[in-house]
Amino acid sequence: MTGLEHVRFADEELIKTQVLQGEAAQTIIRGENCSVYKMENETGEGVITRYPVFPGIELLYDDIHMSCGVAHREDPRADLLEINHCRTGRFECEFSDGRAVYLGEGDLAVNVMTNRTRETWFPLSHYHGITIAVDIPVADRVLRQVSEALGEGLYCDLFAMRDRLCAHNSCFVMRAADSIQHIFSELYHAPEDLRAGYFKLKVMELFLFLGSPEITAQGESRLYVDRSQAEQIKSVRQYLIEHLDRRITLQTLSQTFSFPLTSMKKCFKEVYGTTINAYLQAYRMHTAAGLLRETRLDVTEIAGKVGYQNASKFSEVFRQHTGHTPTEYRKTFCLIGADGVLRE
Repeated sequence: MTGLEHVRFADEELIKTQVLQGEAAQTIIRGENCSVYKMENETGEGVITRYPVFPGIELLYDDIHMSCGVAHREDPRADLLEINHCRTGRFECEFSDGRAVYLGEGDLAVNVMTNRTRETWFPLSHYHGITIAVDIPVADRVLRQVSEALGEGLYCDLFAMRDRLCAHNSCFVMRAADSIQHIFSELYHAPEDLRAGYFKLKVMELFLFLGSPEITAQGESRLYVDRSQAEQIKSVRQYLIEHLDRRITLQTLSQTFSFPLTSMKKCFKEVYGTTINAYLQAYRMHTAAGLLRETRLDVTEIAGKVGYQNASKFSEVFRQHTGHTPTEYRKTFCLIGADGVLRE
């Protein structure tokens, strides 16, 4: 007997109320080794796939296609830790004190549940990543037993890790690095028949990595974004996409919103992970691609709708983004049939 038989896996209701935001998560599949939850609102939907790893440790795959997350957690617990890794997309977390943290591709965050989350957002309307939920008292007991069975050097004191990384109820963020990528890239490609054992090995590797005192110094120094500035930059972005056919200079944008130019550019990159011009160009090409697929508008008219008076320049930029000229793209991906009906 290992003794683990007497230690429970994280309770499903605990995961739902503390990590998945309670009633916002609908259980789609409930199984002993895997459960699937779905969240929906007016901005889209998200699917969370949950795997038990050790008693007290759960691994969740987050596949989100929405812009606005769900409301704050109730009755947060100080002994529940949440580790998040962003694979693609962007994640915004607003805490109860009004400050916000942003995760971009490859970033890692560690947060204790008493650092209350007020709102979550997905600025790019999609997010894919991993969450590891840790019930510290239960998990710590298990890791001690595993270490005793396998030998010294495998135990990570989860209480000490929490107190060091989340001191003063803060959120620890480590920006994309090869050391993080090495651990998580393999979790995204775990062979199905080896998954149970693989998860255990990788989670223990992650804990040993985060348990090193040297990791604390690698955390982001300027972590939080002012909430009022974040809201203002979202208004800037909305204004730009509502006037996609116009060429608006950054100086004009700064004056329109009474937002100092340098601060505006810096804040936009913190929220959306790229520059204003790069974001807007990508959005224009995404919109143009949709119009090519789903309408019969000619290329010149589509170019005008996304802010290009010169159709040749539009075609050049479109090809750089998609690998196709607009005409080639329409022939390959058009959803309009010969009868003029949009195909499903």
